[in-house]
Amino acid sequence: MDRKLLCPVWIGYMLACPLRRLFQNPEKILAKYVREGMKVLDIGCAMGFFSLPLARMVGEKGKVICVDMQKKMIESLEKRARKAGISERIESRICTEHDLGLHEMRQKIDFALAFAVIHEVPDAAAFLAEVYETIKPAGQFLIAEPKGHVSEKEFDKLVSAAEQTGFKAADMPHIVGSYAVLLEKR
Repeated sequence: MDRKLLCPVWIGYMLACPLRRLFQNPEKILAKYVREGMKVLDIGCAMGFFSLPLARMVGEKGKVICVDMQKKMIESLEKRARKAGISERIESRICTEHDLGLHEMRQKIDFALAFAVIHEVPDAAAFLAEVYETIKPAGQFLIAEPKGHVSEKEFDKLVSAAEQTGFKAADMPHIVGSYAVLLEKR
């Protein structure tokens, strides 16, 4: 995939809009994969459209690690989490385009999410390898890429790259407006 520009902060406000739930409902998308007490990774979390529902889903004993490159996105996420009363379940981090900064998370993540993110990453293979290292054996990783930014052929190449990293494609869930794959760590 050719690298696209980083999503501008102003679009983050549109992505966090409650109306989006009508066609991309986080709880419906993630309910099969996320349970109470899990440690979840939300990569490219932006302002928390998925992060906040994930924090509710993992409950008081769970944790959501939220990673984004943009400080303003993280600040907005933190504000929204405080307002929702779930900030203690969220750990936010600022990453770089070449390093998620999760080295101490080796095999500690039960479930990871990268929703409309990988098309912005300069080295998808390195990104996939870094995520792979964070996930526990038999853990899962849901990738969804927007059809408007990624072709089916590009997405298929991404799935192949993930499989070469050591993931196994377990499902191709239907998510409106997206190509999606659920990967499992072998």
